[in-house]
Amino acid sequence: MSGAKHTILLVTPPYHSGIPEIAGRWLPLGLVYLAGAARQAGVGAEIYDAMATGDGHAEIRRRIGASAPRYVATGAMTATAAEAIAVLRTAKELDPACVTILGGGHASFMYREILAAEPAVDFVVLGEGEQTLTHLLQTLEQGEDPAGVPGIAWHDGGAVRENTRRPLIDDLDALLPAWDLVEWPLYSYFIIPDSRFAAISTSRGCSHQGDFCCQEQFWQGSWRGRDPQKVAREVAELHRRHGVNVFLVTDEHPARDAARWERFLDLMIEQALPVHLIMEARAEDVIRDRDIFWKYAKAGVAHVMLGVESAQQQMLARLGQVTAPDATGEALAIIRDHGIVSEASFFVGFPDETPESVQATLKEAQRCNPDNANFLPLTPWPYGSMYRELAQLIRETDFSRYNFVDPVLAPKTMSLKELQRGINDCYRRFYMAKMLEVMTMKDTFRRGYLVRATKLIMGSSFVIGKLNPWGSAK
Repeated sequence: MSGAKHTILLVTPPYHSGIPEIAGRWLPLGLVYLAGAARQAGVGAEIYDAMATGDGHAEIRRRIGASAPRYVATGAMTATAAEAIAVLRTAKELDPACVTILGGGHASFMYREILAAEPAVDFVVLGEGEQTLTHLLQTLEQGEDPAGVPGIAWHDGGAVRENTRRPLIDDLDALLPAWDLVEWPLYSYFIIPDSRFAAISTSRGCSHQGDFCCQEQFWQGSWRGRDPQKVAREVAELHRRHGVNVFLVTDEHPARDAARWERFLDLMIEQALPVHLIMEARAEDVIRDRDIFWKYAKAGVAHVMLGVESAQQQMLARLGQVTAPDATGEALAIIRDHGIVSEASFFVGFPDETPESVQATLKEAQRCNPDNANFLPLTPWPYGSMYRELAQLIRETDFSRYNFVDPVLAPKTMSLKELQRGINDCYRRFYMAKMLEVMTMKDTFRRGYLVRATKLIMGSSFVIGKLNPWGSAK
């Protein structure tokens, strides 16, 4: 912002788990919104996506030094928390007067532990961040007491203080994402040639209770949808101004409101843009929309990932509390019938897991037959009830490994190495069996998409290393 007295540098932590990077470089939508919120406070903003640039802490140090920001902010999931805090430590080392701000899901739940252990973190933004960041920056710019800012926890004379919580934002369309600050050439979706890749949000929230992701707790059990006309207009504008032709829909539950979602699809069909949408959906929503699923395809939906709420049913089924209906297989068939690439995730590593039950999960994945399958180790978040319930089985306390790639919980009768070998075997056998099916597909879009994805996976040194058997089991 021209003439701004101070600047905030919004940084992505330089964390890499080896899997997301295979498919593309992902735009940090949260920072785009936060940059807009900083501008609302009269503070200039810069976005530095160190994850996408591949920069490490030495490069981050140079960038912070060159920018000389008054504020440095970053966000963290559990796996990225240590790297995020290291960024803020660097900011303090370079300028002790720099104000450091941490947000994100992990920090929102673990703020007491973080602030008690990390003097380099000045403020933690709790929950939804835009209005809180605007208010906090306005308060600091005016030299006022942050005790009056709802939605933060902070260091106050050596003590950790938590202010009252801030209500969620009523009108998501009132937010002003700073699209002009995005370094667009960084972002591409490798599976679709010559792509420019963005992320958009059409809604926020999750009302499904579960211990797997804690999204319901983060969003306070709410769900809020944006005006579908404004979302469609945003897609068109990003395509026209910045050449974006692939969009990741970041919502946890985009199709929750059936009428709103169908209206968005209709608007996308009317615009007839040459774009692709990648989205998450719940199996029951796909089944509900069976008769209008052709609209998904015509609107540009190219890839549907079935949401991980199925994991909760998997867990309950393992505990004998519910018999999950075969919604996953039915939903995958609908997606497949409309020429859209399908993806489903299957959890392994439950407390009662055995080598035989891992193989049964593989067979279930093969029976459901998604185009892409993920075999994810059960990962209890340190702020969730499952973490306490399964504490005796947790073998890994390095949070950087809480990434759905590395197993952290050992079943009662398996070691981590045995579980990892079982996961590796599921991937190997699933994708080897898919090769003939993919090569003989009549649908040219799906075939080309999946062939390119397979080449990227098999060309990844990370994947090759993972598929090599671990040493002897312990």
